[in-house]
Amino acid sequence: MPSLLLWPEGTPGALGQTEEDKPTLVPYLVEGGGPRAAVIVCPGGGYARRAAHEGEPVARWLNGLGISAFVVHYRVAPYRHPQPWMDAQRAIRTVRHNAEAWNIDPSRVGLLGFSAGGHLASTAGTQFDYGKEAADPIERLSSRPDLLILCYPVISLTEMAHTGSRDNLLGENAEQEQAKQLSGELLVTEQTPPAFIWHTADDASVPVENALMFAAALRKKQVPFELHVYESGRHGLGLAEEHPAGAWTEACAAWLTQRGFRA
Repeated sequence: MPSLLLWPEGTPGALGQTEEDKPTLVPYLVEGGGPRAAVIVCPGGGYARRAAHEGEPVARWLNGLGISAFVVHYRVAPYRHPQPWMDAQRAIRTVRHNAEAWNIDPSRVGLLGFSAGGHLASTAGTQFDYGKEAADPIERLSSRPDLLILCYPVISLTEMAHTGSRDNLLGENAEQEQAKQLSGELLVTEQTPPAFIWHTADDASVPVENALMFAAALRKKQVPFELHVYESGRHGLGLAEEHPAGAWTEACAAWLTQRGFRA
């Protein structure tokens, strides 16, 4: 299927009319069988770009697990919060809106993010609604993901923050209070969806404490999670093929089976 505009009637807050001003959703559907689970992929890139190796290859891996996948081309700098978050929410609603046509179970829609895309996924997983009173039928649907997969995620914009992601998302002179409002470890509630999290202990770009703090917050609220920390590995490994941290894909596949996302 070709990519779909998330906002076909016009993107809220668009700065222009280029492709970068029009966020899209790229479907990778699994054909046949009963309604499939779906996972929406948010590539990383410090809110400055979207890394290609964290997009389509990940969608293809999910397809191999029998899960339909989507890559969301959310807005990045010069766009700032709330635009990327709005795009992620819209992607979730759009998948649910088209669930019947795409052979998807609307109660099994997950969100997967790498690095800054992990921050976006954690934001969508901690700040959501169950549908708005709106003329647009898509906006009337829930934006809560049913699970999260967070890969070497940026979580905090205050403690152990990745300053590049924070500055691109909030501006270099952001108020501390604004940063707190987008720090996932402070926003977890009992309604936050279950999460699979992995990181490397010596990540030199995004400290592993980001993953640890989010896991601790989930534990405090008794939200199910699985956490894997690998001893070593550079930031941005993606599927991490031919690397010891590549074990994350097998572990995640088992977790997705446990969560009912695979047959």
